[in-house]
Amino acid sequence: MSETVRAQGAAEGGSMALERYRYLVVEGPIGVGKTTLARKLAETMDARLLTEQPEAVPFLPKFYQDMSRYALATQLSFLFQRVDMVASLAQIDLFHGQTVADFLFDKDLLFAELTLTDDEFKLYSDIYQHVSVAAPTPDLVIYLQADPATLIERVQSRDRDSERLFGETYLQRVAERYSRFFYDYADAPLLIVNTDHLDLVENADDFRLLLRRIEGMRGGREYFNKA
Repeated sequence: MSETVRAQGAAEGGSMALERYRYLVVEGPIGVGKTTLARKLAETMDARLLTEQPEAVPFLPKFYQDMSRYALATQLSFLFQRVDMVASLAQIDLFHGQTVADFLFDKDLLFAELTLTDDEFKLYSDIYQHVSVAAPTPDLVIYLQADPATLIERVQSRDRDSERLFGETYLQRVAERYSRFFYDYADAPLLIVNTDHLDLVENADDFRLLLRRIEGMRGGREYFNKA
């Protein structure tokens, strides 16, 4: 459910700029690199890392093969996993440590709306209302964007055979749902990052640019784009 990361990544620089963020969330569509960036930020901050565990969802490989048949079971498995992780957040003293997560619990219904039938979504929503727990409000949400073509390229380059079944149409719909969700999001400060021309993991200069952009955050919603 959770992973404690202790690393020497602070040598990258910029860790002081992140000290005010006790709970930081990285979000974005499939293939955008949110988990990898969350891990790198956690290393830099010497923070606790919370990541979704898709390998612990038994229905996920079947979902990739037959989305309509296994969508509800897959969604419920992820829901229960996230509920457990959010419950663990409530036990963390966020004032004496930092946490980085690669998911925002509030966006849980995004994929449900995309993959479930109307009847399934109603059932899922009822279950969601009964089991959902109050998550702490992040000090900062970093929303990673990329064009569907970029997402396809990144998914294809990853060593995950099941993900390669995703078509551009599906990733386009996912990206659109994320854009729609974060268009109205106002619960926490939001940094929207266009990653089409950024390599935030392998390119140290790009990562330092991001750290400086985070340090310079002044408003509730800001944008970072490298042309």
